[in-house]
Amino acid sequence: AEAHAIYWRLFLFSSLLLAGTSAQGGQTQFICTSVPKDMDICSATVRNSVPPVAAGDDLKTTVLQLRETVLQQKETIINQKETIRELTSKLSRCESQNGGGAEPGGGGDERGGRRKDPAGGSKNTMGDHVSRGPSDTLAQLAQTLQSLKQRLENLEQFSRSNSSGQASSLKDLLQTKIDELERQVLSRVNSVEEGRQPALLRNQTAQRGRVETTLTSMHQRITDLEKGQRENRPLDKFQLTFPLRTNYMYAKVKKSLPEMYALTVCMWLKSNASPGVGTPFSYAVPGQANELVLIEWGNNPMELLVNDKVAKLPFIINDGKWHHICVTWTTRDGVWEAFQDGVMRGSGENLAPYHPIKPQGLLILGQEQDTYGGGFDATQAFVGDLANFHIWDRKLSVGEIYNLSTCSSKAQVGNVFSWLETSLDVYGGASKWTFEACRQLN
Repeated sequence: AEAHAIYWRLFLFSSLLLAGTSAQGGQTQFICTSVPKDMDICSATVRNSVPPVAAGDDLKTTVLQLRETVLQQKETIINQKETIRELTSKLSRCESQNGGGAEPGGGGDERGGRRKDPAGGSKNTMGDHVSRGPSDTLAQLAQTLQSLKQRLENLEQFSRSNSSGQASSLKDLLQTKIDELERQVLSRVNSVEEGRQPALLRNQTAQRGRVETTLTSMHQRITDLEKGQRENRPLDKFQLTFPLRTNYMYAKVKKSLPEMYALTVCMWLKSNASPGVGTPFSYAVPGQANELVLIEWGNNPMELLVNDKVAKLPFIINDGKWHHICVTWTTRDGVWEAFQDGVMRGSGENLAPYHPIKPQGLLILGQEQDTYGGGFDATQAFVGDLANFHIWDRKLSVGEIYNLSTCSSKAQVGNVFSWLETSLDVYGGASKWTFEACRQLN
């Protein structure tokens, strides 16, 4: 601004000189000099008269200074414009990722309103598919192998204490298969590093199918070995393990749910899956696949869906540790509450208000139903351990939820669904094991 003021004063002074010399009709010469901004131009002209040569040098110096100032300001403006464009781009990406979703503490948005297809219609992101690269596949295999190793170590200890020859024989066979799979994983890593990734990508589907078939067989063998331990534990002291993100590992609840105007769902979860732990449970009825769903998919927070309306829950559970979570909901005003480890972490309202949970549906653990009883998508599958899943047809009190989270002897079981091995059918290699979280607390 200071440079601009000086420039205009110089221009005005030059114009005055031009007008004066033109009136005399003689040959003109322009003399420019800097003038303080609060000084009268005419008086300054008389008082500061200098020889032409000195005036020319002063003018040249002033012009160079002005030019340098203008160039600096131009560069600053260009940098500021670039920064503004970058921030605008980041803001647009954030808005596109969060667009259409309910804010924490709210509820009621349509799940399908999260994205729009090019034709302008809504697209149900519950059925979107995200492709997985070789690094994701290798990470999943490594995680599964580690899980199997841990289970085999438990079986080895169990077989030593029970002197079971058959268990020992099966354990040795499974250990051999695990070693073979580890060699296959190492071979694939080396191949990627050597630049043969295009050929691997062409065969990735077939290879993954063979590996998953082998893993399913191994899971089944381990499950057979674990049957020996079931005779020594109560029917409710077990956990379900989903070691791999697939579309075929799940558990189906044998009975349906009644019509409910309020509910509480509680469970223990342990997972370190990323991004998103997946879908711990989904309840579908004819005509509405998202009647009641709990899902953490992609980079979105965990969400509770009631009649395809969404509330975002402030849960953080993918740290590989056991966490007890509960959600309560009432049809009156659609009020909901979310508890993690016995502490309320969030609440809201307007989540499918005055819509009762419909009866005669299908309750699935570990998968999200895009259609009634099916339409499973591996990218939305739950990965981890799940236990003590209970449902009530009422809103539990804070004290009742705390008793559940601390494995208190006063803890109640669900009056709509209670956690029993005989209440579930398990498919695809998902396995049962003795529940450990309450033993760690006690």
